[in-house]
Amino acid sequence: MRTATVTRKTNETDISVELNLDGTGVYDMKTGVGFFDHMLDQLARHSLIDITVRATGDLHIDDHHTVEDVGIALGQALTQALGDKKGIRRYGECHLPMDDAQVRCALDLSARPFLVWNVDVPTQKIGNFDTELVREFFTAFATHGGITLHIDQIHGFNSHHIVEAAFKAVARALRIAVETDPRKADAIPSTKGAL
Repeated sequence: MRTATVTRKTNETDISVELNLDGTGVYDMKTGVGFFDHMLDQLARHSLIDITVRATGDLHIDDHHTVEDVGIALGQALTQALGDKKGIRRYGECHLPMDDAQVRCALDLSARPFLVWNVDVPTQKIGNFDTELVREFFTAFATHGGITLHIDQIHGFNSHHIVEAAFKAVARALRIAVETDPRKADAIPSTKGAL
């Protein structure tokens, strides 16, 4: 089973993540940050990865530590669940349209973390959520998940649509990358022999 459970406890947050790469997209998010929960729901649903997140954080300060630390824990869980990465497709990509917005994601589960972020969210807030935290989440997720992650906004003017398209594009690309390649299910997808 390609599953993982990760807990992360600091003076700022207390987080637990459960993840099943071979799920059906079942999600159960409780971070205390409503819009963020909605985005994490999209990540699970469209990747077909079952994800449960429980997080309590210093929300009386702001949402930053909670969002970033969930990204860290999710990345760590992904790394744990992938194991030696034998048989995975490794690469994934998606052009995701959502009304006015289109976002492209390309990723590589390379163990070489890098984020390219070409997304311009036009407002500083979506409801009470600070939109700059979207980049912070993906930075933490890519770093701790060992993902080379490129996210590019093609166009869009509605902040909610742009951000949601980004989460869904990453989810769809991740779905492809973690799938087992039936032509090479017994091999690590690298000429190095390791990822």
